[in-house]
Amino acid sequence: MRLLIIRHGDPDYARDTLTEKGHREAALLAEKMKNEKIDFLYSSPLGRAKDTGMYVAKALGREKDVKIEPLFREFNIDKAVVLPDGTERHLLWDLLPEYWTKQSDFYEREGWKQHPALQQSDVVGYYHQVVEKFDQILSEHGYTREGEYYRTEQGNTDTIAIFCHFGLEMILLSHLCGISPFPLLHHFVALPTSVTTLYTEERRQGIATFRCCGFGDISHLYKGGEEPSFSARFCEVFGDGTRQD
Repeated sequence: MRLLIIRHGDPDYARDTLTEKGHREAALLAEKMKNEKIDFLYSSPLGRAKDTGMYVAKALGREKDVKIEPLFREFNIDKAVVLPDGTERHLLWDLLPEYWTKQSDFYEREGWKQHPALQQSDVVGYYHQVVEKFDQILSEHGYTREGEYYRTEQGNTDTIAIFCHFGLEMILLSHLCGISPFPLLHHFVALPTSVTTLYTEERRQGIATFRCCGFGDISHLYKGGEEPSFSARFCEVFGDGTRQD
C-alpha cells in the first residue's frame, strides 16, 4: 500500500478556503498528480483541504470519489494545551522551545499523554479518536493494527491520498512510527501542498509496517515557479519581519 498525506494549499483561514496563492499551488499539485494511480481519496471537512483535494480529484476525473472524514480536520483551540500557570492556551505545535524541550515526558511514546498540561486539555482524547479512525480506515483497506505493526491477510498496492493539515499529518506520522508527536510537531514542517509518501513493507508474510520515502515534497511548486508558502513556519532569525508568534 502507498499512503499519500497532503497538506492543503496556502490558507485563507478567515474564509476557510485558499488564498489566490493557495489556488495556484493546488493547481500545480493537480498537474503533478494528474497521471498518478490514486485508488482512494479522503479529505478533511475544512474548506482549505477540500478545495485542495478537489483540484486533484478533478485532474483525475474523480470529483465524486472524495470521502470527507470529519476527524481529519485540524486541531482547533478547544484542542489546546493549558500551561501550568493556567493563563495561556497553546495549540500542540505552538509551544515555545524553552518550555516544551524541558518537559521530558513530551519525548516519550506514551509519557507525553500523562503530562499535567495535557491532562487539562482534550488533546489526548482527540489524539486517540483520530488514530483510531485512521486505523479503522487502514483496516478497511486490508491492514489491521496489531500492537506496533499492521496485520494483513493479503497485502495490496493500492494508493490512498489524504488531504489534511500540518498538525493532523504529524499526528498520523507519530502513530505510524510509534513515537511522541512533539518532536515531529516542533522539528518538522510540511509546507502547503506538500506531499508525504509512505509505503508498507511486508518483510514477513502478514506483518507490515510503514516506511516514509519522501517527506514534504513541493517539487511541483519549484517546477511551476511558485515560491513556497511560509505558512506553518516561524522566523528564521529573531526580528526578521516574519512570524514570531
